[in-house]
Amino acid sequence: MRRLYFLAPHINSAKAIFHDLLLARVDDHHVHVVSKNESELVKEDLPAATLLEKTDLVPAFERGLVIGFATGLALSFIGVVMTPFDIQLGGASILAITLFGAFFGAWVSSMIGISLHNSHLEGFENAIAKGEYLFIVDIPKSRMPEITKLMKRHHPEAGNEGSDPTMPAFP
Repeated sequence: MRRLYFLAPHINSAKAIFHDLLLARVDDHHVHVVSKNESELVKEDLPAATLLEKTDLVPAFERGLVIGFATGLALSFIGVVMTPFDIQLGGASILAITLFGAFFGAWVSSMIGISLHNSHLEGFENAIAKGEYLFIVDIPKSRMPEITKLMKRHHPEAGNEGSDPTMPAFP
């Protein structure tokens, strides 16, 4: 899957783009719109972006999982080597400490990531603040040329604002 970005200058253009994407058989669950005024999106029946699209929740979760796993594994091996209070740590203890570290790291990082803006959207913040509508469209790689061509032909005002090489694991 690839993630495409398009900017619509006004609400009528945004509605037309969404309608054309639906006609092109892009599932509405794969279209997200970021706007300064979300109530207008609801009123016009456009799919508003969720926290997953607007925050750094997923990348933070992934980083925290890896760092927590590594930290838990290191601490469990230190516990085996040092054996505090003459406690012997077996395989189950090593596994439990490692998994606890992974889940704890993912949880803490997720709490931080949900409070940060999505780093992929930083380049669009000025346009959104001016009242433009950012479309985030997740499509299979094979449909990229088709959707890009459709947007250029039917909505030249939107323009192709770029793409991400891959869609996040948890969209």
